[in-house]
Amino acid sequence: MKKILVISFSQSGQLTEILNNFLIPFKGQDIDFVKVEPLTPFPFPWDNTSFYAAMPESVLEEPIELYPPRFKHEHYDLIVFGYQPWFLSPSLPTTSILKNDYFKGLLNRTPIITVIGARNMWLNAQESVKALINDAGGILVGNIPLIDKTFNLISVITIFHWMSTGRKERKWGVLPLPGVSEEDINETSVFGEIVFKALANNDYDHLQNNIVKLNKIRINTSLMFIESRAKILFRIWAKTIKKKGTTPEKRIKWLRLFERYLLFALYFVSPIVLTVYTLVFRPFSTGIIKKKKEYFYNVKLN
Repeated sequence: MKKILVISFSQSGQLTEILNNFLIPFKGQDIDFVKVEPLTPFPFPWDNTSFYAAMPESVLEEPIELYPPRFKHEHYDLIVFGYQPWFLSPSLPTTSILKNDYFKGLLNRTPIITVIGARNMWLNAQESVKALINDAGGILVGNIPLIDKTFNLISVITIFHWMSTGRKERKWGVLPLPGVSEEDINETSVFGEIVFKALANNDYDHLQNNIVKLNKIRINTSLMFIESRAKILFRIWAKTIKKKGTTPEKRIKWLRLFERYLLFALYFVSPIVLTVYTLVFRPFSTGIIKKKKEYFYNVKLN
């Protein structure tokens, strides 16, 4: 019997549902399911102020206080690490548990699978998670990102509706359901089968290649382009808010400026930039795009 630690933070329950389906092939194994719990809970549904208030610390990857997690064992044969990105970075609970000294000890020399539940941009967050796992001496052997496949600007509306109301429903009765589709969630067990086989054989050499070969993970070129630029801008905003927001009133003022900037960038700037990129630069970047995608499909740290 293999000892498996499954650890995650989930507000809406979507990531828990994903992990439960992923674990179906692991029936009969010793599974320790641990939930990461912030000492000061984040609201769900989110209110607008709390949502944007999490941005600077998320982007700058500053840990928050957690309830001390309890683990059944001092060593595991496999760790399944579930998380979600916030503002193109690991969520605050994710960063915090990865910087927890005791948990870092569990990661050391242990095979780790990351399972991501995201709106659609996860590349930068995974780079940060990979680096933190590497710093702890962990062995990242696989990554399974599940995303909302709805058109980017539509998914902004549907996800905001879900996060602000707590209701996973069609906004206005017309738009698609928000989040990872039920079909994709139900099919997560297919990934679990591949991972369980690798665990049983204690052979992870080709695991990520086998995951990618399922053709269920797709990296959108346009989103990859947006994300690579947006993270730089987000870091500038985060540092500015931390520096200028020296009082609660000043911080709220800067957070509101960021909110307006974000909406303007999403709906006005990004369509123009993407159009120029697609027509002018993308035709001459096919080789670079291919290499970048190959890198992000992989689990190696750059």
